[in-house]
Amino acid sequence: MAGFILKRLLQAVFVVLAVTLIVSFAIRLSGDPAIMVMGGGNVTEQDLQNIRQALGLNRPFYVQYLSFLQGLFVGDFGKSFMGGTPVSLLISQALPATLLLAFASLLTSIALSVPLGVYAAVNRGRWPDQLIRILSLVGLSFPNFWLAIMLVLLFSIVLGILPPSGMEGPESFIMPALTMAIILTATNMRLVRTSMLETLSQQYIMVARSKGLRDRVVLYKHALRNSAIPLVTYIGLQFGNLIGGIVIVERVFNWPGMGTLAFDAISNRDYPVLQATITVLALFIVFINLMVDVAYGLIDPRIRTE
Repeated sequence: MAGFILKRLLQAVFVVLAVTLIVSFAIRLSGDPAIMVMGGGNVTEQDLQNIRQALGLNRPFYVQYLSFLQGLFVGDFGKSFMGGTPVSLLISQALPATLLLAFASLLTSIALSVPLGVYAAVNRGRWPDQLIRILSLVGLSFPNFWLAIMLVLLFSIVLGILPPSGMEGPESFIMPALTMAIILTATNMRLVRTSMLETLSQQYIMVARSKGLRDRVVLYKHALRNSAIPLVTYIGLQFGNLIGGIVIVERVFNWPGMGTLAFDAISNRDYPVLQATITVLALFIVFINLMVDVAYGLIDPRIRTE
């Protein structure tokens, strides 16, 4: 198991280095931040050169990248081009909000999709199965930004029972988390159903039932545990999509998270903030995938030899 974990750790380090290199190169193609800092107007080339020198933009790319990696290891991402605020401070303020929203959405999705998927599998071909499958298709058809807007219109404008934006209390989580959870649940339900149908047809399930075990024990202790392998893997992969989708949802709900921070950094061509935001999100995605691989290895020992 130790060799398996070491192999995955080395792969994770390679992925992080590749992501930081690509991001560092790509964001420098978006335009000259010196122009944004000066705010336009009558700006001379000498003024722009002075700004570039002050921000360190006149250094070769590889020097800037190595400087970023050095700061990454100590948690120092430099200062924002807009206002000079330490980027680490901005990240520390925005990251908890994004993680809370992401995990709330994921937990809500799991709480809905697992029992619904199991129920659909048990009632295969009957009306509950058909209804659940139709609902999953409807959920997959909703773009997250459209669903977010509809929830705001319903619960904030029409009913007036939930705040339309911001992070002001527990009730503020309901609409953003529900927006992401509906889309995730639609996919997870189908995955749980398919995996459970395959597991329920296995011989050991028939043996367990022949021993007189209750259906609940057979379903949740034996069948669901063995069906969890693809579900655990897919949920880990979903985390990356969840982070990507949260960027849009945070803008709709004015959520003070990493998505809003990244969006503002893109608008302002704020290299340090954008680079740090994407890197931190990538680190979390890599970490989650690493945990998924480890969990996969614990559930199925055959994976450790790969």
